[in-house]
Amino acid sequence: MFEVAELGHKISKEEYSKQVPKLRSALLDAQEDLKEANFPVIILISGLDGSGKGITANLLNEWFDPRHLKTFAFGESSDEERERPEFWRFWRVLPAKGRIGLYVGSWYSDPLSRRAGGKISEAEMDRCLQRINVFEQQLIDDGALIIKFWLHLSHKDQKERFKTLSNNPKTAWMITRMDKKHLKNYDQFRRIAEHSLRTTSTGKAPWMIIEATDTYYRGFTVGQHILARLRAHLTKDLLCQDQPKSQEAMPALPPKLTILRGLDLKQQLDKDTYYKKLETYQSKLHALARQARKQKISSVIALEGWDASGKGGVIRRIIPALDARNYQVISIAAPTDEEQVHHYLWRFWRHIPRAGQVSIYDRSWYGRVLVERVEGLASPQEWLRAYAEINNFEEQLTSHGILLLKFWLHIDKDEQMRRFQERETVSFKKYKITDEDYRNRERWDEYEQAVNDMVERTSTEFAPWVLIEGNQKRFARIKIISHYCASLEKALS
Repeated sequence: MFEVAELGHKISKEEYSKQVPKLRSALLDAQEDLKEANFPVIILISGLDGSGKGITANLLNEWFDPRHLKTFAFGESSDEERERPEFWRFWRVLPAKGRIGLYVGSWYSDPLSRRAGGKISEAEMDRCLQRINVFEQQLIDDGALIIKFWLHLSHKDQKERFKTLSNNPKTAWMITRMDKKHLKNYDQFRRIAEHSLRTTSTGKAPWMIIEATDTYYRGFTVGQHILARLRAHLTKDLLCQDQPKSQEAMPALPPKLTILRGLDLKQQLDKDTYYKKLETYQSKLHALARQARKQKISSVIALEGWDASGKGGVIRRIIPALDARNYQVISIAAPTDEEQVHHYLWRFWRHIPRAGQVSIYDRSWYGRVLVERVEGLASPQEWLRAYAEINNFEEQLTSHGILLLKFWLHIDKDEQMRRFQERETVSFKKYKITDEDYRNRERWDEYEQAVNDMVERTSTEFAPWVLIEGNQKRFARIKIISHYCASLEKALS
């Protein structure tokens, strides 16, 4: 694979000086067009030690308008990053649509380093690469342009580069002990890198291998490739904008076949039993939450349900048992302008709790396959692939040791209407009711079908759905709190 990058490609200084002004002008024009486009650009600069990754990043910051390009370098994970799933630190710094993110070191760095150091097996490495392929495909499906460069040096050239840098007092700091160790294990690292690039070089996100020996050739070739990919993607984006989105959806199943129809909504608790159970479980939850904090076990609770199904009431019964310093309640509404220019999962990745803390979502990432599906805010292609994207997201949470609980609060249409009318007459509840709540009732069957599909496709062994019979609030609250306690006990054992 790397033989093509050991042929001695060069560009003279004169030719470089002649061509670069034209290239810079074209890149700036393309960046100006990008501002109005509906996709972000992600540029990865990877490669061997001493191959000029930092110099290349500096060059691109010089050629582009740096106000609309942000550069990130990833070293060893911080404590804050280690307390969250591996990809958290990458999701939170993804560029917005119309912007460029430049990454020196990326989601490839850690697996390559650990495999080269013998800390993970080849099978573990392949699992890491598979996660990367899934991650990049999610971004591509959302429209992102991913451009990946591998800057290559032959063993001889790398050795000479290290010697030159080491002999100059101004650059000697660039060569670390780890770099020298990698040089000794050049052949092994090369084999690992070749395997990684072959596994992750896909049709939509191919690797571009650049011979990095000649500074002029390296920089000019990187710039040319970015320009070509950017222009092609801008043209594609314009064509897509001219084509209307198809809203043809899956055929609906008869309402009687939905899983919600099988729930017994007559289940109740009398007041005395309710208050006794509430006190018991809140006390138990308080002790379990303190223990989870000590053991650094986080909880993520996603509450979904019909309008007026009682999500807020459940939250108000959970949080008295928790330390206010260790939880956050996140109410999900229509995305903000900032959230709209990112992948829809971006805003949820940002709120993943640190070790031992709790995040409670009042509505969640399932909006993509519920309200966005039913209201036509997402195309069928977008919400259909979201099932797999959500499963992957949740698997990353649970694999990291996070306790993930998903509750659907179900009520029937008559109970919902009774609660709507009650809200109209109670002063401190009036703010909860809107015209949209009544309008949504007209599409009850469509929402019920969407819920059925959601449960069918995303109730997994690592993150099963818990369906709550919610016609009586007392019964629903106790069922949820008791389930949380039982799940925490299991996670702590």
